Amino acid sequence: MPSTPAPQGSRRRRLWELDGHAFCPVVGVCLPIPLLRRLADRTLGDMTSCSDYEVHCTVVTECKRRTPMAEALQKELERRFGLVVNAAAQLKHSEALAAWWRDAAASADWAGALWATLTHPRCTPELAHRVLGEAHMLQHQVGMATRADLTRLDALAHENAVLTRELAAAQYRSRNQAAEFALRLEQQQSELIRVRAELLRATTELQQQREQLAAQEQAAPGLRERMELTQQNRQQNEQLQHLQRTLLQAQQETERQRRRAEEAEAQTEQLRSRPLAEPASPGCSATPQLCERAVLCVGGRTASVPIYRQVIEHTGARFLHHDGGEEDNASQLDATLAAADLVICQSGCISHNAYWRVKDHCKRTGKQCVFVETPSRAALERALAEVALPAS
Repeated sequence: MPSTPAPQGSRRRRLWELDGHAFCPVVGVCLPIPLLRRLADRTLGDMTSCSDYEVHCTVVTECKRRTPMAEALQKELERRFGLVVNAAAQLKHSEALAAWWRDAAASADWAGALWATLTHPRCTPELAHRVLGEAHMLQHQVGMATRADLTRLDALAHENAVLTRELAAAQYRSRNQAAEFALRLEQQQSELIRVRAELLRATTELQQQREQLAAQEQAAPGLRERMELTQQNRQQNEQLQHLQRTLLQAQQETERQRRRAEEAEAQTEQLRSRPLAEPASPGCSATPQLCERAVLCVGGRTASVPIYRQVIEHTGARFLHHDGGEEDNASQLDATLAAADLVICQSGCISHNAYWRVKDHCKRTGKQCVFVETPSRAALERALAEVALPAS
């Protein structure tokens, strides 16, 4: 575009005096749509049914000549950007105006600078052309930034909705927890009041009983000692009843053991009357030191007792047995030990008490005792083979 000398004079251009390409950016950038609609409804009639674009185009057309709409816009623009216009009025040269526009366009609020520059007396056609081109590009940038802002706004709105729901849920949980805490606190306070009342009542009763007891002691000397003796007598009676029940149980157990012993003796007689699978004659020739001796087997499995009997009687000895405190009365153990010449102790199948009683008896009397760890026939036969009893 050819260079044109700067306009002379100090009169600023009116809106309808601007270049035809200036109306669209001035109207679109400098005035918001809601304001345009109010001015259009006031000067052009009801435009409620028109779209924003239709309102914009109508207003731009009205600005091309001096119309009531153009005059209303001129007045509004002067009112809105009066401070910026006054600042630009201090510029006396086109170069200064161009530099001022360049600085203003770099800021976020450049709408007032656009109006002040285009209407300035020193705005040349070249400067106006450049300003409109830059305004056009700024509008594109603003549009892109607006879309980006809308995208961010949508994301923030979504995030805000999520956070709002989470906050509502947290507040709901907090209210419930607070209600539960208040309920528990109320219950605990009620329980505390009840306990304190109960404690006061018990303390009062205790004091009353102490006073009554003191009065009774004064009225009947020695009452406390008699009450203590009564308590002791009651405790002794309870102990006596317990001992009587224990004695009765022991007598019943003794009777059961006696019946069991009679049954065992009957079984023994049956076994003695039965011929053995091995030679019936006692093996005194193999183990002469056991012939006619009493061999006591303490402990062992109940099912293995017949085997123990067969092995011991096969040597020519007499078989005695005590289960080691499992079923037989432990008090019978001493008598059985006294009747034995040799003791075979199944140490793995015997009570702890019976074990020490057997060991103590054999140590005191010098009686030979053989300890067998494995309750088997072979272990018993090995133990008998190693026995060395003095001749009777």
